Amino acid sequence: MLTKAPLLPRVSDYPAWHAARSPAAVALAVGGARRSYADLAAAIDALACALLAAGVSKGDRVATLCPPHPDFAIAFLATASIGAIWVGLNPRYRLEELRYVVADAEPVVLLARTTIRERDYTADIGALAGASPALRHVVLLDAPPAAAAGAAVSLEAFIEGGRAVRAERLAAARAACGGRDPCVIVYTSGSTGAPKGALLHHEGIAAFSRTQNEVWPVDPQRMVNYFPINHIGCLIDCTMPCLVAGGAVVFMEQFEPAACLDLMVRERITIWGSVPSVFQMQLALPGFDAYDLSAVQLILWEGAALPREIIERLLRVCPRLGTNYGMTEATSAITVVEPTDDVDVLANSVGYPFPGVQLRIVDEAGGVCASGRSGEIQTRSAHNFAGYWRRPDATAAAFTADGWFRTGDLGELRADGRLRLVGRIKEMYKSGGYNVYPREIELALEAHPAVALAAVVAVPDPLWQEVGVAYVATRAPVSAAELAEHCRARLANYKVPKRVVIENDLPLLPIGKVDKRALRERAERER
Repeated sequence: MLTKAPLLPRVSDYPAWHAARSPAAVALAVGGARRSYADLAAAIDALACALLAAGVSKGDRVATLCPPHPDFAIAFLATASIGAIWVGLNPRYRLEELRYVVADAEPVVLLARTTIRERDYTADIGALAGASPALRHVVLLDAPPAAAAGAAVSLEAFIEGGRAVRAERLAAARAACGGRDPCVIVYTSGSTGAPKGALLHHEGIAAFSRTQNEVWPVDPQRMVNYFPINHIGCLIDCTMPCLVAGGAVVFMEQFEPAACLDLMVRERITIWGSVPSVFQMQLALPGFDAYDLSAVQLILWEGAALPREIIERLLRVCPRLGTNYGMTEATSAITVVEPTDDVDVLANSVGYPFPGVQLRIVDEAGGVCASGRSGEIQTRSAHNFAGYWRRPDATAAAFTADGWFRTGDLGELRADGRLRLVGRIKEMYKSGGYNVYPREIELALEAHPAVALAAVVAVPDPLWQEVGVAYVATRAPVSAAELAEHCRARLANYKVPKRVVIENDLPLLPIGKVDKRALRERAERER
C-alpha cells in the first residue's frame, strides 16, 4: 500500500513523489509494455528539458495527437511541469476539426503519431504545421530518427536536444508555476458550433483527483483507460486520480468490448470505469459471465444515466457502484454518488455535491429553488476552470455576478438532498458519454453546396443514450447517404447524425428560426 500523497504544488509532481517512495511500482501500461514510477518520472524530466531547449516558456501551448497511450501522459505531465499549457488532439477528428483547434490554441510544439490504427496522419500533420504561424516544432512520436522528414524530428532527436539543459534551469521553470496557473486546454463546443477552450489549472486537477480517491476508495488502483486524450474522462477522471494515488493506468488504444474484458481479467483491474453504452455492449456479450472480474472493487459510470436493469446486473459483479455528474468547466465532478448498492440512488440521482463544491438550483428569475422544484444547476468551487481561452465575453457570460458557474443543465434536489437531473437548457446532447453540439453538425451539413439549411435534434437511443437526427432543406438534388458521408469526412464518428431526413422546407417559428421543438417531436414519433 502506497503512502497517500499530499496536495502538491503542480499536478505533474505526483510521479516523482511516488518514484521516491515506490520506484518499481507500475504507473503506466500498454500492450505488454510497462513503465514504473521511476521510468515515468525520468521520461517526464527528459521531455521537459527538451521542451525548454526548444524555447517553450510558461504559458506556451504544446499539442499532442495520439491515442490513449503512455506518450500522452508523459507529454501532458512534462508540459505542465514547466508552466506550459497542454492541448490534446483527438485522432477521431477530421482534418478540419484538428486544424480549428491548432489555429485557435496556437501551440509552439506538436507531438504527433503518424499512424493510428489504419489511418495515416502524415498529410494531416503537414497541414497542421501550416495552420498556425506559432508552431515551431513538429515531433513524431513513432518515427525513427532516419524517417523524420522536412521540419519534423523524431522524439529521440528532440529528447537529445534537451540533454544540455541543466537541472537548475528545469527546477527554476517548475518553481515558477503551479497552483492556479492553467496547465491544460480542453475544447468544449458551444451553441455557435465553434469549440471553446476551457482552461483547467494545477490546483483544480490535483485537488479533484485527491478528493475523488477519498470518495471512491480503492486499493490498489488499477484502471483501463480507452478514452480519447482530449476528453476530460481520459485525463481528469482516469489518468490523474490513478497517478495521484500511485496506481496503474492500463491504456487501450482501440476499444473493443470483449478485448477490454480480457484486458481487465489479465491486468486484475480494480476500478471498472466506463460510460453506459459500453456497459451495455459488454454485458450483452454471450460469454460475459465467464470473465473473472473478481479483482473489481468498484464500478463507476459517467456521462449519462444507467438503466435500472443494467445497474442490477452490475451489482452481481461488485456490490460497490458509483456515479457522478460533472462537466469540463468544473474540472469534472459537481456531484457524486458514494459507493453503494442502493438501486434507487444509483438510478434516480447523481448524488450529493462533490466535497468542496457548492451547488444551487435557480429559477428563471434568479431565485434559489426549494427542494423538489427544478431549475438551472449552478456551481461554485475552487475546482472551476480559469475561463475560456481568449474568450473573455464567453467567460463572463458563463458566471453569475457572485461567481456561480451556469451549467445550462436543469435539475432538482430530492427530499434526501441528492441531485436529480431533469434536462438541459442548452441544445447539447450526450451520445455514448460524449458531448455533441447540434450547431457544429449543422454547420458541417450547411457547408455542402446542395444544403440550404440544416437542423439537428436528439432522440433517445437504447445503446448510445441519445443520437442525432438531421433535418435538411436542400437547394439541389442530394441523397441522405451522401450527406452522412459528407459529415463523416468532417466530424468525429460520434457526431455524425444517426439519420438524415431531406425536406423541401423546415418548420419555422414566427421569428424565422427553425422550430426545433416540432422537429424533436417528429423525430420522437418516427424513431
